Parts: sequence; C-alpha cells; structure tokens
Amino acid sequence: MEWQPDEQGLQQVLQLLKDSQSPNTATQRAVQQKLEQLNQFPDFNNYLIFVLTRLKSEDEPTRSLSGLILKNNVKAHYQNFPPAVADFIKQECLSNIGDPSPLIRATIGILITTIASKGELQTWPELLPQLCNLLNSEDYNTCEGSFGALQKICEDSSELLDSDALNRPLNIMIPKFLQFFKHCSPKIRSHAIACVNQFIIGRAQALMDNIDTFIESLFALAADEDSEVRKNVCRALVMLLEVRIDRLIPHMHSIVQYMLQRTQDPDENVALEACEFWLTLAEQPICKEVLSGHLVQLIPILVNGMKYSEIDIILLKGDVEEDEAIPDSEQDIKPRFHKSRTVTLQHEGGEGEEGEDIDEDDDDDDDTLSDWNLRKCSAAALDVLANVFRDELLPHLLPLLKDLLFHPDWVVKESGILVLGAIAEGCVQGMVPYLPELIPHLIQCLCDKKALVRSIACWTLSRYAHWVVSQPPDAYLKPLMTELLKRILDGNKRVQEAACSAFATLEEEACTELVPYLGFILDTLVFAFGKYQHKNLLILYDAIGTLADSVGHHLNQPEYIQKLMPPLIQKWNELKDEDKDLFPLLECLSSVATALQSGFLPYCEPVYQRCVTLVQKTLAQAMVSVYPLSLLWKMYNQHPEQYEAPDKDFMIVALDLLSGLAEGLGGHVEQLVARSNIMTLLFQCMQDTMPEVRQSSFALLGDLTKACFLHVKPCIAEFMPILGLNLNPEFISVCNNATWAIGEISIQMGVEMEPYVGLVLNHLVEIINRPNTPKTLLENTAITIGRLGYVCPQEVAPMLPQFIRPWCQSLRNIRDNEEKDSAFRGICLMIGVNPGGVVQDFIFFCDAVASWMNPKEDLRDMFYKILHGFKDQVGEENWQQFSEQFPPQLKERLSACYGV
Repeated sequence: MEWQPDEQGLQQVLQLLKDSQSPNTATQRAVQQKLEQLNQFPDFNNYLIFVLTRLKSEDEPTRSLSGLILKNNVKAHYQNFPPAVADFIKQECLSNIGDPSPLIRATIGILITTIASKGELQTWPELLPQLCNLLNSEDYNTCEGSFGALQKICEDSSELLDSDALNRPLNIMIPKFLQFFKHCSPKIRSHAIACVNQFIIGRAQALMDNIDTFIESLFALAADEDSEVRKNVCRALVMLLEVRIDRLIPHMHSIVQYMLQRTQDPDENVALEACEFWLTLAEQPICKEVLSGHLVQLIPILVNGMKYSEIDIILLKGDVEEDEAIPDSEQDIKPRFHKSRTVTLQHEGGEGEEGEDIDEDDDDDDDTLSDWNLRKCSAAALDVLANVFRDELLPHLLPLLKDLLFHPDWVVKESGILVLGAIAEGCVQGMVPYLPELIPHLIQCLCDKKALVRSIACWTLSRYAHWVVSQPPDAYLKPLMTELLKRILDGNKRVQEAACSAFATLEEEACTELVPYLGFILDTLVFAFGKYQHKNLLILYDAIGTLADSVGHHLNQPEYIQKLMPPLIQKWNELKDEDKDLFPLLECLSSVATALQSGFLPYCEPVYQRCVTLVQKTLAQAMVSVYPLSLLWKMYNQHPEQYEAPDKDFMIVALDLLSGLAEGLGGHVEQLVARSNIMTLLFQCMQDTMPEVRQSSFALLGDLTKACFLHVKPCIAEFMPILGLNLNPEFISVCNNATWAIGEISIQMGVEMEPYVGLVLNHLVEIINRPNTPKTLLENTAITIGRLGYVCPQEVAPMLPQFIRPWCQSLRNIRDNEEKDSAFRGICLMIGVNPGGVVQDFIFFCDAVASWMNPKEDLRDMFYKILHGFKDQVGEENWQQFSEQFPPQLKERLSACYGV
C-alpha cells in the first residue's frame, strides 16, 4: 500500500507553511515550536515531500518551502527516519525531478543532494544510474532537473565519486557528460561543463583518461552565444592551466588569444572568469615565454578592466563625499582575526623577520567591496605579472599611464592611480626615475575633490613608502606625512580608512625617522578617536600599535604618554569583557606597553588584572563544555546556530598582551604575577587542544621566564614534559615558541636543567636536521641547543656530530645579540668536552665564527683557543691545505680577527 496523507493532517501542514511566510515574529516563533512538535512524528516528513511533489494546486513558493523544511530535517535527523519514510522520499524525488517548475526542480535537486551527502550515496545505489538515465529523456524538464541534481552531487561529493567505495561511477559519468557538450539547450551545455569542471582540480582518473576529448569539446564551445557556457569554458581552462598545462601548451597561442577576447566579454561574470587566467598563468614557470609576445594586447585590456564600473560606484556611494557622521552598520565590519605571537630573532640588516609559516595578508585597496570583481582581479593580475616581467612591462604601460593620471574624468584618473599602485612591487627599479615627479602628483591627489580618488591615492602612496623613506626626509616623507595625517581626519569614512592603513605602512617603513614628528602624529591620531565611527576605530588602534612598534622607547616621554594613554584607557574601560573590539585594542595596548616600558607602569595593574580574568573566564567556559553531559554542550550540539562554542580568541589575545606587559615592564611585572594565579592558568593553557592557545602560552612562558623566573621555577617539573610534547614541527609556530621558551628556561636554570635535557634534546636535533623547516624555527632550535649545551655541556656534547653543521648554517645570518652569544658559548664548551665531534664539519664552525662582528672579549678568546687548538692539532701543513678550501673573504676575516 502506498502512503496516503490524512486530509486533516495535510491542511494542518499547509497552514503551517502559510504561517511561516508571515513577517510577524510572534507567528514565526509559534511556527518554530509547532515544527519541533511535528518532528516527533516521523511521517510528518511524508507530508512535506507530498506537498512538494504532488500538490500541484498549491503555489510554488509554498511547495518549495515544504521541500526546504524537509531538507533541514534530513540534515538534522535523517538517521532517525524509519526506512519506509526514507524510501518514500527518495522515490518521490526521482519520480518528480522533471517537474515543469524550475523552482520545484531546483528544490528537489537540493533535497537529493542533501540525502546523498548524509553518506547515502552508498546506500542509494540506484540514484546515480537513474539520474544518468534520465539525462536521455526526450522531456527537457526531466533532463535539466536531473542535470541540476547531478551538478550539486558532483560539487558536494567529487572525491567520493572518484573512489573505489562506489565502484568508480565516474568512468561512466564523465564520457556521458561530455556527450552533452553538444546539446541544443545552452542550460544543459552549461550544466554538463560545470559537472566535469568539479573533477579537474582533484585530477580524477576518469577525467584524465578523457582529457583530450574534454579539451577539444571545450574549444568547440569557445564561441558559444550563451554567457553561462562561456563562463564555464573559461573556468575549465583556468583550472586546466593548474593541473594539466602539458595538454594546453600545444594550443597555448590560440588559448591566449581567446582569453584576451573573453577578458573583454560584455558579460562581467565571463570577463572575471577569463581574467583569472592571467593570475593563474603568472604562477606557471612558462608564463614569460607564453605571454611575452602578447603583452602589447594584454596590458591595455587589464588596465581598462581596472576602472570602477557604474555599479561599483553606486555600491560604494562614490558620490557621497561626507559620511563621517553616519554610524556604521554592523555587517560592514569584517571579523578581525588575531595573529598569535611568534618569537623571532634579529637578522642582519633589519628587524626580526616574521615567521615564514605565517601568511602576510596584503590588504588590497578596496576591501569594502569584499566580493571579488573584475577591477580587483585585473589589478591583482597586473600586480603578479609585474612581478614576473619586472621592468619589461613598463614600455607597454608608461604611455598609457601618462594619459590616465592626468585625465579630466575622475574615474579614469582613479584607475591610473590604481595601476601605479599595482606595479609598485614588480616594477620598482624601472619606476625609480619617474618617482620624483609622480610622488608629488600623488600627494596632490590626496586633496582631490572625489573621495574615491583620495582613498586610492592613499593606497598607492603606501606601496611606494619604501622609496619615500629612502630619500632625504624633507623631500617626500614630510609632505606625504603631513597630507596623510590630514586625510586621517577626512570627512569621508572610506578615505579615513585608506589613510589610516597607508599611515601604518609608512610607520613600518620609516620607524625612528618619525621621532621628530611624534607630537604632531599623536595629536592627529588622538583627535581621530573622537571623530571615528566603529569600523575605522578598529583600524586606528592598529595605526597606534604600529606606531609604538616602529618608534619603540622614543614614545616613553611624559608629554606623549599624557596624550595617548587617557583615550586608550577610556575605551578600555568602556568595553565589556565579551566585546570583540577588545581584540584590536588589546593588540594595540600590547605594542604600547612594550614601547613605553616603565612609562606604562601607572596603567599596568587594571590591564594585567583584566587579562588574567579573560583567560580565567575562557578556561571556565571551556571546562564546562568539555563534559558532553553538561547542559551547554548538549544545547550547542542540538542548536549550534544558537549557541557558540566557547570563543578562545579572547584568551589568546589576553595571553599575548600579558607577554607584551612582561616584555615591556621586565622585573616590574613581578609583583603583579605574585598576586595572581597566572601560573596555574598557564599550566592549563599550555595543554589546550587549540594550537594558537598553546603558541601564545609558550610565548608568555618565555617572557615570564625572562622577567620574573622566581615564579616560574617552582613549576618547571610540571612544565618541561609539556614543552617536550610540543616540539612537533607539524605545528610550526607552536613548536617555535616552545623551543624558544626551553632556551630561556635553560639560561635561568643553569646546571639544574640536567634532569630535563633528555626530554627535549632528541626532538631538537631531529628538527634542526629536517628538510624544508622554516628559517625562524631552525634559528630558534639552534639557539636552544646551544643554550642547553651552555648549561649542561656534558649531556649535550656527545650529540655534536649530529647537529653541528645545520647549527652553524642556521646561525651565521643572525646579528650579534644576547641569544646568539649564549648559544655560541654553549657550542665552545661542547667542543671542549667533545672536540672530535666537530672535526668533520670544522669549516662550518669557522664560517659561523666569522659571522660575528664584535664578540665579547671572553667569547673571542674562546673562539681563538678553539681555532688555534685545531691548527696546532693538525699541524701547519695540513692547516694550509684545509684553509685553501675557504672562500677568500672567510680566509681574510679569520686571519685578521684570530691570526689563523
């Protein structure tokens, strides 16, 4: 007997569907409750599918809504559906996939995919064969509906379809899809390409076996009149460029010609897909060879794509000049992610370099239009091509630029300024002769009457900040700074944002060059506090934090502290503990505390206390949620959309600010630590499941070790095993900070470190010998091995031959500093204990010694003894032969400094 609905039940369900379309919130709430009740009855789902597929008398929105509610039920409770209900739903879906209404077909397609994604592809063996069969139907609706469902399944389950678990259905599906590339309906041609496209990046075997047919079929559709088909053809070629460039190379000339046409397609979506081609090609080794002859066509096309479209200007409110008094809408504010602290070392010719495992996120010029568009893609393509072709691009660009930059139409002029910014990195050498003329012109554009011109001028100038700072300060730095500070107080929010970001970049480049202007800069930034709406306030914190990082202790002047601290502390007091705006403010205060050092003392107590409270609160919440029985977790699991899992970001940022305080205040932090339970909390944080929490914990542990070891020492026996477990290079930043903390602890512990050497040494030696380990981690590992050897030479020296070569190679580029000093003393002591351990790699030791500019007297002495000892040991003749292998510079240096 086939299931039939009860008339009264059906009316009830229909009423519910009508009510749920009501705008009234009370009605909505009643609907939610009623749905929860009805979900107790399994055959409620039969009513829902019945309305969707059979009740043709109802309007389409009601039928579709019935399907969407059913989809949500499938998502949440499918495993509890009785088999009869599940079978009825599946059967109805397949029988009605060809419904005359496109909306209903699409809804059934979504429902099929949702069932399939619940692991049901294996238990619904007839699904794929039936859908593939239905493609042959004479009825257009059936063919289109089946293709719609297949496309969604291919998107959701591409890996599974290419696996043995299902007996590799792709072997049948791919050739089938390829047949439909020639179908008379554009919608179906488009579905067919979209289905195959899902398998390119994963290099599905069935597609690779048919790759030549696929490429030929794409070429046949190149000039299709349907824009959706052209878009999918472009998308396919872009992906093939990544995975099967070998197959495209023979046709590359015609593909490039085709893409040049498509990048100017009247349909912006097609043009955008085609423009991605240049971005992807730029990453391929053959880019230069393939594109050299086409630059003359390509460059003007990309430059043309960089103009704002009319729609962009409307969306960006390009005609609104003054909007600073209009409050921000909350959805405009992008979530901020905190980048946990990574401890790095000082290098030759520059400050500590960022850990390379951390992505540098380059803010583009117009973030508020956060969706990717042709303008952004064209600018990004020009940027990467400038990095490939360098100055060879300029002959094609400069003639265009002249017209753009001085064009009377502001939209054209604006795009010219964007072009100039896009090539700043790649064509930097070739642009230098023009900059003395261009930079003043751009500084003038900062006063343009159009806000969008002022904002792009901020961004482009920030891209040339490096050059500006390398010139005499009065020439460009001073005028640029003066104008940028005016723009920080612009009446337009978008210009304020661009100016603040640009100023932060300038601060990073100029560093202490800004010291003479500090009073003037602080007056502007503090004035902006009273002027800015919510979103820009967050960017302002960043500009203040960067200023503190850039000028360091120069900020520690009573008059500057008097200007800066009151508004920051006022914001700090206004914000609640659960307000996400605390993140950027905590980051900012962390930089300020580090820069002000003792100048921060009057403010440190409440800031320290609050950080400890934030850590404690987060841990307490996380503890509640550890027990699956606890109410919170149960509620979270049942209604994840209503309850958030405990947010650990607050804890991470608080730990990092505590690190900043410990680093800035040094010994002064001791009494704050004494009066709090931070060591107990740290013990818990170091064992957190989330890597970022551990990463920040180890940074704080290292900073507290340096600042007030007397509070760390009692915990060492508990802490060291945890540190040892985290020497796992799978989590680079965690491993890096744990390594650094062990080194700091060794220096403080001295000989008492002996019982713990065994816990960590083998891991450290393994890390220093790993291929492809980031430089930062190698350097920290070398420092820590050296420090362990400094305090426990007898324990570490036997392993010298296993690490001496990579050890010397990783430390030769670091500047003379305390960390390097203690590490080299360690190596010298270990060579004293085990001189044989260094013999094989002695040339590397010589090279590392030569990397010192001014070692302290007693360290120079240690080097002298080892070098002469080795020379005496092998004899004059052998030493001559040995030193013949040295590069001339090394030879001179050792002879001049150590007389060998």
